[in-house]
Amino acid sequence: MSEYDGLLPLYKPRGITSHDCVARLRRLLGFRKIGHAGTLDPDVDGVLILCLGRATKVAQYLLEYGKRYKGVIRLGTATATEDAGGEIVESKEIVRPIARSRIERVFGSFKGEIRQCPPMYSAVKVNGRKLYEYAREGITVERPVRRVRIFNLVIAGGEENFLPDIPFEVSCSKGTYVRTLAADIGRELGYPAHLQMLTRTKEGPFELKDSLTFEQVEDLIGHRQFSACLKPLESGLGMLDRWTVGDLLERKIIHGAVLPAPEGFRNHAYAVYNNKGNCLAVYRLHPDRQGMVKPEKVLVTGDC
Repeated sequence: MSEYDGLLPLYKPRGITSHDCVARLRRLLGFRKIGHAGTLDPDVDGVLILCLGRATKVAQYLLEYGKRYKGVIRLGTATATEDAGGEIVESKEIVRPIARSRIERVFGSFKGEIRQCPPMYSAVKVNGRKLYEYAREGITVERPVRRVRIFNLVIAGGEENFLPDIPFEVSCSKGTYVRTLAADIGRELGYPAHLQMLTRTKEGPFELKDSLTFEQVEDLIGHRQFSACLKPLESGLGMLDRWTVGDLLERKIIHGAVLPAPEGFRNHAYAVYNNKGNCLAVYRLHPDRQGMVKPEKVLVTGDC
């Protein structure tokens, strides 16, 4: 095993990128094998899962988790980036407050599966280039429409009327652009709008209350207690079906063996555990050999 192995739910402050967080932790630890699972825009704060050591191998599975956010929709102005940092491109005076009941009806219409067109200022690639690269050159291209799911969307606050800001909380699937959701909600209410503020309060099993600030991380490193704060990589794999194996199969799995599929094995990823509760690998059905399974990721190569 490497010196550091596990998951760190970090509180990402506003004003820095997710990559900045990775780079800062690498400098603090003098350790390179660190990545993140689920980018946050620079102006968004909240939960960012960092993966260290062997846990970098499971980052792709953590990306599948849903997220929860709290934020503020500002009515009356639309921006080029759909958030507060962009240039205002449209405005409309709000002549009277908007009733809570009307907002709740609009919120209700966005629950469930919806279609979203990603903003031009986003990292989605079209013809090999990121959309924001086109946007910075003043080029508009056709954007792919994606399907996302809004699990819950509520007003955050007890007011009965709102002007110009609407505080909200949303739980959504991966790939959801909350700033696009804010702009679309404003449009349904009859006003240009943008996302004024956003905080990610939960990513998968990790909540804001579980997250450490950089100040706390630095203190733990200074007291040589940082390793103890890391969550085991198994804590991030709850979304995968579980397959527990005995000692004989364990030895084969850590060497990447192709194996007969156990009864009921379906066509998606399975986290494979030994009897001690250590995750050994992630397996899938073999694409070419019927009735067999093969490793997608081997997470251990020796003693757990």
